[in-house]
Amino acid sequence: MKRDFFKRGVAILTLAFLPLVSCSDDDSNPMPQGNTIADVAASNANLSVLVDALDRAGLTATLDGTGSFTVFAPTNQAFNAFLQQKGFDNLEEVPVPLLKEILLNHVVSGTATSSSLTTGYVKTLAKGSASSTNTLSMFINTASGVVINGGASNGGATVTTADVAASNGVVHIVGSVIDLPTVTSHAKANPNFSILVQALTRDDQPDFAGILSGTQSSPFTVFAPTNAAFGSLLTELDVNGLADIPQATLENTLKYHVVTSRNILAASLEDNMIVTTFQGGSFIVNLEGGASITDANGRVSNITATDVQASNGVVHVINKVLLPM
Repeated sequence: MKRDFFKRGVAILTLAFLPLVSCSDDDSNPMPQGNTIADVAASNANLSVLVDALDRAGLTATLDGTGSFTVFAPTNQAFNAFLQQKGFDNLEEVPVPLLKEILLNHVVSGTATSSSLTTGYVKTLAKGSASSTNTLSMFINTASGVVINGGASNGGATVTTADVAASNGVVHIVGSVIDLPTVTSHAKANPNFSILVQALTRDDQPDFAGILSGTQSSPFTVFAPTNAAFGSLLTELDVNGLADIPQATLENTLKYHVVTSRNILAASLEDNMIVTTFQGGSFIVNLEGGASITDANGRVSNITATDVQASNGVVHVINKVLLPM
């Protein structure tokens, strides 16, 4: 029987998806009236390419209107570098639908000043090709400044100027354009998946990072074990480290966490649902008493966070590594 996934395990999910966007009640820094986000961008010469992009994508009216938004605004230098990287001579060469989603990937509903941002996931207004309903996720890391989706080297960005107030939200200027995230870039952005990334990129493995960055066999649904999950696995297998796991065992294990050609959202999970994996084996989803997975060996892993959306798939977080037969 299908159940409301979010009525169970609420505390766990809340910890994983900390609310990043909130309205400030600080009367000492009131929002200026008649000075919208679109106005802020237009008044800054270093954001002129962003202004042109918003006009071309038909989004100026959105950021000039009512509502409340947080915008991570790339500079002219950032936009020019992005265009060159993607092989476009100028802004006019970028297809409008693509440009629109890239711009919306810089916008979050609600007003989030730098002091209210916390490490975790937040939803942007962009959509990728994997889901028509679940908007793309953004991972914000506040451990050292404000780093988005792992920084520029991972298709993300770092805030260089924070808290430019507007009447309908706030603007944070960033040093690079935030690309549409893939399953791989989401994994790399979150430090809690660092061992998973090590496993995916081990020299003797298939090019998992490349596969999960692409569109062949996509969309992907990935049940991603945390670092703690991998630590428990090493203890369970009585090995010293990831390098001690044989090549074939690691390959089959990693493939067992991936479903191809499906973007399975939490709302689509059903009790006793059998899921066939990229590895060829299957596991069972359980919703009674909280969402979990029973693997082929009868081991149970809890699903602790859901619906981290990428442009080519979706990630759900689990607290135990699944093992195939």
